[in-house]
Amino acid sequence: MSSFAEKLAQLSLSDQRTILIDPRVKAKIGKWKLLYKRLTDFDFINAKVNHSDFGVQSLIEDYDLINDSELLNNPEYNSEQVKTLKLIQGALRLSAHILVKDKMQLAGQLWGRMQHFAIPEIKAMLEVAKQQQIFPWLRPLTSNLISPGGSLLFTLTSHSSYVTAVALTSNGKQVISASGDKTLKFWNLETGEDERTFHGHSRSVKAVALTPNGKQMISGSWDRTLKLWNLETGQHERTFQGHSDTVTAVALTPDGKRVISGSWDRTLKLWNLETGQHERTFHGHSNWVTAVALTPDGQQVISASADNTLKVWNLQTGQNERTFHGHSGSVNALALTPDGKQVISASADNTLKVWNLETGEDERTFHSHSGSVNALALTPDGKQVISSSSNNLLKLWNLETGEDEHIFYGHSDLVYALALTPDGKQVISGSFDKTLKLWSLETGQDERTFHGHSERVTAVALTSNGQQVISASGDNTLKLWNLQTGKDERTFHGHSNWVTAVALTPDDQQVISASGDNTLKLWNLQTGKDERTFQHHSNWVTAIALTPDGKQMISASVDNTLKLWNLQTGEDEQTFHGHSNWVTAVALASNGKQMISASVDNTLKLWNLQTGKDERTFHGHGDRVTAVALVSNGKQMISASVDNTLKLWNLQTGEEIATFTGEAPFICCAVAADRVTIVAGESSGRVHFLRLENV
Repeated sequence: MSSFAEKLAQLSLSDQRTILIDPRVKAKIGKWKLLYKRLTDFDFINAKVNHSDFGVQSLIEDYDLINDSELLNNPEYNSEQVKTLKLIQGALRLSAHILVKDKMQLAGQLWGRMQHFAIPEIKAMLEVAKQQQIFPWLRPLTSNLISPGGSLLFTLTSHSSYVTAVALTSNGKQVISASGDKTLKFWNLETGEDERTFHGHSRSVKAVALTPNGKQMISGSWDRTLKLWNLETGQHERTFQGHSDTVTAVALTPDGKRVISGSWDRTLKLWNLETGQHERTFHGHSNWVTAVALTPDGQQVISASADNTLKVWNLQTGQNERTFHGHSGSVNALALTPDGKQVISASADNTLKVWNLETGEDERTFHSHSGSVNALALTPDGKQVISSSSNNLLKLWNLETGEDEHIFYGHSDLVYALALTPDGKQVISGSFDKTLKLWSLETGQDERTFHGHSERVTAVALTSNGQQVISASGDNTLKLWNLQTGKDERTFHGHSNWVTAVALTPDDQQVISASGDNTLKLWNLQTGKDERTFQHHSNWVTAIALTPDGKQMISASVDNTLKLWNLQTGEDEQTFHGHSNWVTAVALASNGKQMISASVDNTLKLWNLQTGKDERTFHGHGDRVTAVALVSNGKQMISASVDNTLKLWNLQTGEEIATFTGEAPFICCAVAADRVTIVAGESSGRVHFLRLENV
């Protein structure tokens, strides 16, 4: 405990409040230097975050005091120091949704967002944060989280399922979200608070739009209805029934008197908002209607469809005035430029297109997404468009030039596999972008990219001398690469489905692969020959681990089991039952007598290898566990999960020791030879480098 925390603990509750309210007092009397010192003091930050009467939101609001009139008139007011305070506030705001749930992550979040700043006060703050930690924690070695000062301000969390649509109020201070949890939520954008939840739909809410006066909203749902809600009271005022399938899109006429809906029943419908009556149905699409938008004059409606087209309709007559052909996949989203002269479409063919609304001409196509483009939004000036794709990427485009203005680092798709070189200086990653990358563990820089697989890379393993790497792929093959030259030295053919996992025998003479064809194979590394096939799993084999003597191996499977095999005879010696869903990963304990498994059932299990008994179950993850590895002295383990977290566990007691929360699902993790350096891969393509402290 720091001296500040010790002194605070000795004070009465009333005096504690006085100390923690102190920045507001200093702002009112114009004491800039004292305010700056207090708001860059980690001890103060930590105390306020952890105090039950305050918390992270109250702390964030302290930084708004820099705009106080008394301070602005102070000759000591320093614009560079203001920038520093805004960066700290930005980091706290970006991490607020995490700190509300787990205050122990404060130091890790600040290190993950701010260590690249060369500002002395920030460096000092982070060093104090490091020194003050007395419990084990995961310290980022690079700025592996989104930094303050960029586009992202904060994250809103409260829905219990995926978010399907959002709509902003006209003043830009609040936002409505629709979700697969059957609800809509009303958020305060200044505080990040969930102010109201709207219940009423019986299935996922798919679309939402606000009335022009901002007093009501319309939602569309998988329950085939639209609903009209009072925004102030949260009450449901009317239900619109008529579609025979999911309502996917809604848009209001400029006068707010009518609403257009699009549906999977391939139609659009025009409704009277006051009476609830259905006034017209628009027929013409040969597949789902995915999006709708009205021209600024309210005379025409544009629809997008899974039939790969867009259509322009006359709102008064219901006639289809023009069809836009050009996409080779479903059109998933559309937006009109502010002048109503152009429409932008996003498609499953991985492109966006700009169309002339009057002529129907395709004026420009935007290429570079590697997955289906599912959503888009225009900046208010109509000069830029933001798009999102199925591989979790956002791109910012210049509408006039067609250039992709956003800069990306690392893989362009999900990182699925990691392996560290024996010297612990480099790491190999495998990705769904079909490549492998070689990274420096010291700098976090990408040193080489390996191209050759025609499908996603699912697993990687290094030879003991660190000179070669084996990769497995969705193209049904394994490849042997020279790490120094990047050359593909050999390809192993034999599996009839994805190769999902790979492991080398201790002597580096053989390699074992697991596959979606329900088998494992033993290969000769020198000749590339398939020496033995192991068959007994009833579904995909997902992971493998070898015993230290190389005589046995463990396999994990989508059939919810693990199996122990004799590598020489090919016999299935034991089957481990206990998980209620897929087993995704397996690791052997350092004593060679136990193993740990991870599963889609959100748990990890510790097994006795000789008896086959489940000795302990580890609960704590909120979604499927994707990877597991032993750390430190072998008495602790690290797990990765789709719930965006890495967790450190005590293997003997089952206690959850520490958590690090990222910004996307963690898919894989690996531990360096020092047993405290951890590398983890995200679905976003980012690779994290962390160090386990205080173990």
